[in-house]
Amino acid sequence: MITALDHIALAVNDLDAAVAGYRALLGREPNWIGGDGGARHAWFQLPNMALDLITPHGEGAFGDTIRKHLAEHGEGIWAIAFTVENAEASQKLAERRGLRGSTPGPTRSTHDDGRKRYWTTSALNAADTGGLNILLVDPPRSGEPWPLSEPVESEASAVSELDHVVINTANPDRALAIYGAKLGLDLRLDRANEQWGVRQLFFRCGSAVVEMGASLKTPVSDAPDRFGGLAWRVTDADAARARIAAAGFDVSEVRTGRKPGTKVFTLRSGVPSAPALIIQQNA
Repeated sequence: MITALDHIALAVNDLDAAVAGYRALLGREPNWIGGDGGARHAWFQLPNMALDLITPHGEGAFGDTIRKHLAEHGEGIWAIAFTVENAEASQKLAERRGLRGSTPGPTRSTHDDGRKRYWTTSALNAADTGGLNILLVDPPRSGEPWPLSEPVESEASAVSELDHVVINTANPDRALAIYGAKLGLDLRLDRANEQWGVRQLFFRCGSAVVEMGASLKTPVSDAPDRFGGLAWRVTDADAARARIAAAGFDVSEVRTGRKPGTKVFTLRSGVPSAPALIIQQNA
């Protein structure tokens, strides 16, 4: 049903400030700024997903949805969207598996220069997904993938892809049922680490990973899942850290990652919406 991670949508209060922050963090230009439905958004397209920054703007149902989210939760990840081969068929399959959703419908975005983009989306019922907004999205209607965001400086220092998105869950068995059995993601690893006090579930999604983290120190409950942070992949951790630090971000030193063969550093502050880890694989 799901073929890839389509995009991560972040709700922000100030779109211009968010664009400047993520432009500096990712080292890439947004390839689309525009809006419709009472909202404006900026789109950063990477090879394995996109980051979509959204803010309310004027009147419209979608803008009201984002405005409500910001009032109740503040800035942060609003939704995770998965690419499917056919939104209508996938929504019907999801519903047979117990994940109700909206009838797939067209979504339109109008660029500031007048160009338009169209795609088809179904929103799953948060009551069935552990409390999170999950979208099923058709590939672009044109049949061509969205163009990639150009690097600000060099490819070597820019973020290349998303490595993984973290979701915190109070009920790992529920997460296994939703993301594994119902959405059909490939569970690659289920491990508990007493030293870290966490159980982790790793679901492969295209070339990215959805990581579910559950505390071993608190009892399992029906509390809703919560979006955590984003881990961005780079080809050269040292070059990326130098560029990001020069842009004014508070970053840690580069260190050996928990996963063998990785180098990582963390972003302590600087961009709204989501904690960030930068990771170099096969270091």
